[in-house]
Amino acid sequence: MFKKISAIALSTGLILSAMTTPVLADKPDSPGKGNGNGNGNGGKKVENVIYMIPDGFSPDYAANYRTYKGEEAVWDRHLKGMFTTYSANADITDSAAAGTAMATGVKTNNGVVGLDTEGNELTSILDAAEEDGKSSGLVATSTITHATPASFIANVDSRNNETEIARQYIESEVDVLLGGGQNMFLPEEEGGNQEDRDLIEEAVEAGFTYTDTRDDLLDSVEDIDVNDGDRLLGLFAEAALSPELHRGETEEPSLAEMTKASIDILKEDKDGFFLMVEGSQIDWAGHANDAAWAMSDVAAFEEAVQVALEFAEEDGKTLVIVAGDHDTGGMTTGSGASSGINADVLNEVTATGAYIAAQLNEDLTNTKAIVEQYIPFGLTEEEVQFIQAADNAEIAINTVVSNHAGVGWTSTNHTGADIAIYAYGPQSEKFVGFHDNTDIPKLLAEIIKVDLGNSEE
Repeated sequence: MFKKISAIALSTGLILSAMTTPVLADKPDSPGKGNGNGNGNGGKKVENVIYMIPDGFSPDYAANYRTYKGEEAVWDRHLKGMFTTYSANADITDSAAAGTAMATGVKTNNGVVGLDTEGNELTSILDAAEEDGKSSGLVATSTITHATPASFIANVDSRNNETEIARQYIESEVDVLLGGGQNMFLPEEEGGNQEDRDLIEEAVEAGFTYTDTRDDLLDSVEDIDVNDGDRLLGLFAEAALSPELHRGETEEPSLAEMTKASIDILKEDKDGFFLMVEGSQIDWAGHANDAAWAMSDVAAFEEAVQVALEFAEEDGKTLVIVAGDHDTGGMTTGSGASSGINADVLNEVTATGAYIAAQLNEDLTNTKAIVEQYIPFGLTEEEVQFIQAADNAEIAINTVVSNHAGVGWTSTNHTGADIAIYAYGPQSEKFVGFHDNTDIPKLLAEIIKVDLGNSEE
């Protein structure tokens, strides 16, 4: 109770602003610019839910992204409210506990996926939708077995047990799985992490079509018919997919392409569908304090949201939810090292800090030459020395870039900041106000008329 009262006091001003500022209000236009459809449509039936989670994304990410983009984001006019994120055993959640809360409506301990604090298995909103006859899918730019997507299907006491999560996926009723993580499905003899099972082979036997490149994914969509029991498993990298800054150098699909492929397959189910889409690496960029990586992955996530909104506008029976699971890095809008907010300069950064740092020689004498290949401004001698003297060259490079962009950071970990929720489509007005993360799946269950059936302590 203390946490919720405290959070309400801290968030009241922001909530009141969100409720009264005209620029954020839904109004007739288009889903990207605001639409009457996004204003609720009263009790109109919802057949499909697209639940989009930008991992690590908080209001300051949203503010910096507006500067980076040069205009408002497609979700801005669909802001409905805010929610708290604490886990059962910590003020600051991890992605496993946050994902479990957002999938099941029940708090659990950090590191735990799909189990309550007593170890009991929980039913997710995806499970409940499947039980009601809907098809389902998961999309992520991490390994598809990572904590957030796992929370919608798996039940394990440790998020790190991704091989068990992969096994549970194949034995589940899910129809579409798209992301990274080939190693979590392959046996050790083929370079994977499974001891003696080839889960890709088992998936094919269970009715999945398997694809591992962008072109194969796009070609396979028309051949998948969920009404005939067809399913799709797309694993496009051994581990996670590449950061958006480097995706063009690969054969991996974009998040928007994976989202569209999933919708195109699942929409054929006459009973409707439930799709969860995660922009996974916004969080990883936050951990690295890498502002350019963060903003470029937010841009990729926005493209996926636009795909969902356009489908929802045309369909008229689809609810789109956009909500991060927690803040990562404590990003600030403006920093003491800069005279303004200049996040637009990040558009010209062409590599992650990790990629740049990996090319420095052992004594770091090539720092200036290497770093300046990937950033739009020259390094001062002071900045060169700062990078060379740092214990972590990657973080130092990212700090220099962030300072030029006017982006600050308070941490390399998660924080307890409240998170914004955006909603578009029928009954979206039910998300107006101040919530806890556990409220989201409960509201979704009410809207699509399914029973989560989870008991709370």
